[in-house]
Amino acid sequence: MLFILSKVFWVLVQPVSLTFLLFLLAWLLVLRNRRRAGLVAGALGLTLLGVSAFTTAGALLIMPLENRFVRPAEMPEQVSAIIMLGGATSGRVSTRRQIPELTEAGDRLTETLRLAQLYPEARVVVSGGSGLMVPDGESEATTAERFFTGLGIDPARLVLEGDSRNTDENAKMTLALLGGEVSGNVLLVTSAFHMPRSIGIFRKVGLDVIAWPTDYRSGGDESVGFDIVNPVLNVTTTGVAIREWIGLVTYSWIGRTSEMFPAQGSN
Repeated sequence: MLFILSKVFWVLVQPVSLTFLLFLLAWLLVLRNRRRAGLVAGALGLTLLGVSAFTTAGALLIMPLENRFVRPAEMPEQVSAIIMLGGATSGRVSTRRQIPELTEAGDRLTETLRLAQLYPEARVVVSGGSGLMVPDGESEATTAERFFTGLGIDPARLVLEGDSRNTDENAKMTLALLGGEVSGNVLLVTSAFHMPRSIGIFRKVGLDVIAWPTDYRSGGDESVGFDIVNPVLNVTTTGVAIREWIGLVTYSWIGRTSEMFPAQGSN
């Protein structure tokens, strides 16, 4: 039930949806001769759209998430497992065209591939089913298997978990798949903005991992200002950041993470 509620909630509160709803409300208020209230609703919608699309708001919101964890200063000498969280491929396109179609988070796959080549003895764990309310295509794990084997990774090294729908299930199902106990260094690969929540959840289930962030959406030193180069990307970044902050608060509230905003080296 929580999974469905979270999906419905996000459909309604993401910036594009809120903008549409505010404009719709403005139109309805004007039709009912409540012009002043309609103008206020329309102005709020226009402001939300303008801030999301034409300023650095999204980068400023996502930057603290991305800066929270950094990769180790020195590469580990040995790694027993590399865990990659899903969210890097399009299940619908990958299924229909039988290719590993990467999304904007495709760095998760390419970085995991690089690490798998650096540590040829490490198991490569892919955790990801479908995050959609109605699955449309193969699981992330199936697509990732096609990607890795197609680029020379021995299928025997792959540990595939294709049933999880969110990060909490990623952690629990991965731990179960690995037998409940993992020795040696374990790297966790996911998008930098997603790393704080992921680390908190993995710590909560008792799986000690080394953060290996990738897929950065900000330069890390953003300042307040206008950004008109790519409005569509700005809106997307704003939405991703808002969703992740909401996820951190919600997971902390329901007790699924070790702390609301986990930090490097904390327990």
